[in-house]
Amino acid sequence: MGLISPEALLGRIGGPSLRLADVRWWLADPGKGRRDYEAGHLPGAVFVDVDTDLVAEDGPGRHPLPSPSAFARRMEALGFGDANEIVAYDDAAGTIAARLWWMLDDLGHPSVRVLDGGVQGWLAAGGMLTVAVPTRPPGTLTVHPAWSRVIDRVALAGRLGSASVIDARVPERYRGDVEPIDPVAGHIPTALSRPTGGNIGRDGRFLPADELRDRFKPLGDEVVTACGSGITACHNALAMRVAGLPDPLLYPGSYSDWSRAGLPVATGDAPGDPPTLPEG
Repeated sequence: MGLISPEALLGRIGGPSLRLADVRWWLADPGKGRRDYEAGHLPGAVFVDVDTDLVAEDGPGRHPLPSPSAFARRMEALGFGDANEIVAYDDAAGTIAARLWWMLDDLGHPSVRVLDGGVQGWLAAGGMLTVAVPTRPPGTLTVHPAWSRVIDRVALAGRLGSASVIDARVPERYRGDVEPIDPVAGHIPTALSRPTGGNIGRDGRFLPADELRDRFKPLGDEVVTACGSGITACHNALAMRVAGLPDPLLYPGSYSDWSRAGLPVATGDAPGDPPTLPEG
């Protein structure tokens, strides 16, 4: 269902088919993830860099999706392959690791999960960290030729008011109280605030499936998940998978793409009405 508990992972650590991906990353300090990896990581984990391994150099928004083939080649070089059971983790309740989960899952990898509770959950369950960097032979990763569960800005603009758009950013960014990186504060009109923190319990792990279902089920059958740049939006997609709901579409460019295109934005707690957009 997309998650593995620290307790279950403890029993599988060191298995020949297991591959761990450390996907720690911070918006305000992108280099912190690698520094933290070097200071201590789960045994056997390799570092997967959001900015170089999971994004394209150019495209809509701050973190555009790479081509499936380019992504596959990079993952192969890191030692990931078709036969591997892949577990991604971070230290941010899965909000970053979910990006790798979503990418591999969308491209057809049969066994990829996120470590529920991340590094903190691993340590609380009795797991250890190491500074040893594993050496892996290149893998062979077969992927679909194109992303499937995605929607671009033009298509989304035409479906505002019919599709349910959910915004994974913190409430203050959704409202437009603050905006640390994108050119205009606010949110995509009609988008509902569903910050990733609402998917997580006090123990740092995902809420039970029934509670997640209550959070997302009222949205309807067509859901588009967005955030600032398509990273944490994947956390809501993972939460919906855990809840047993249909997978949403991902808007990869998210608010960074929308706001940089000069399109109307909404502010405050209300979603706002669908805007009147120029034809073409």
